[in-house]
Amino acid sequence: MTKVIQVKINGSLQQLTVGDTDTLLTVLREQLLLTGTKHGCGHGDCGACTVLLDGKAVDSCLVLAARTDGHEVTTIEGLAKEGASHPLVDAFVRHGAVQCGYCTPGMIMSAADLLNNHPGLDEQAIRRQMAGNLCRCTGYEKVAEAILAADQAGETS
Repeated sequence: MTKVIQVKINGSLQQLTVGDTDTLLTVLREQLLLTGTKHGCGHGDCGACTVLLDGKAVDSCLVLAARTDGHEVTTIEGLAKEGASHPLVDAFVRHGAVQCGYCTPGMIMSAADLLNNHPGLDEQAIRRQMAGNLCRCTGYEKVAEAILAADQAGETS
């Protein structure tokens, strides 16, 4: 069975036809071609598919698309403003917090939620808050440094 929903995605109202079992991840990647959101585990364990739903980080592989009707979704693509990269993206690059890059969009989306809703955390608190985002390439040191630097610089919006 399908349903027509309206969702504000990256600031633009979208009317979408979704199936009962379609996840937000699938709709973002396959219908809207927003491939910055990555498919990782498909079980909500890795954080690669993290997006903001009404400003809160969620694993889009666990959210049924039909449940987003009337809500707002921000993906990694939606963080850029007027063609300029987001300050968190710049901080990740500046601090070498990207290696293969597969987990980076989810990390940045989780960090955006963290800094928008819990600014001023110390490095250990940042590490605890980011525990839902897995990376197979790093020891998370550079990720924590980038988030801490962005927070201290006030680079959250």
